[in-house]
Amino acid sequence: MIHDMKTPLNTVLMGINRLQSEKLDNHPDKKAHYFKIVIAEANHLMKLTEKVLTISKLEQSKLKLDIQRISLSAMIEKLVETFKIKASKEVNFKTNFAINTVYADPEYLQEAISNLIDNAIKYSGKTVTIEISCLLKNEDIQIKVRDNGLGIPLKDQTTIFEKFERASAIARNSKEGASGFGLGLNYVLRVIEAHNGRVDIESIEGEYSEFTINIPKRTEDL
Repeated sequence: MIHDMKTPLNTVLMGINRLQSEKLDNHPDKKAHYFKIVIAEANHLMKLTEKVLTISKLEQSKLKLDIQRISLSAMIEKLVETFKIKASKEVNFKTNFAINTVYADPEYLQEAISNLIDNAIKYSGKTVTIEISCLLKNEDIQIKVRDNGLGIPLKDQTTIFEKFERASAIARNSKEGASGFGLGLNYVLRVIEAHNGRVDIESIEGEYSEFTINIPKRTEDL
């Protein structure tokens, strides 16, 4: 992970050096482009750092959750709009809210769902359709994120939630150019386990992947 972090760090340093050189002072468009790259890479590193710290706290049982009543439609529709804007490929979203509220930590739940959407976009072809459904099943509130992307081989489905696990991702990365540190799914798993929930996966290689977040319902959720 430290080795891979050198690339965005180098990009930030190169961008700053270029901006300091004053060679772009008469080229506002190029200058704005460099600023955009530097800010994006810095934000990427910050998110990674926060993710590592969160996982560390979860491993040590030191993470304190701020449980609140959340509107799932408001949270997910905000994520959908964000990903529509920043995605570098065509992404089509379908949403279904059979249930709309859950008690959870809004910051960590949103980041967990964001990770699943981000993976769906990364590990797909030139276009992808992502279906996000919220429903009540037995004693759990379920948040399903399903895509029609590359899928995950059956042999890798038992290990993809491990920290820094990239066995299946490496093969997909070489095909689609996606990058990552192997932290996203481990983050999702640990955050949901901290909510006394679980994460399930169903996938067929070359067809689809569906991740299901299960959070125990409260009487107030109904």
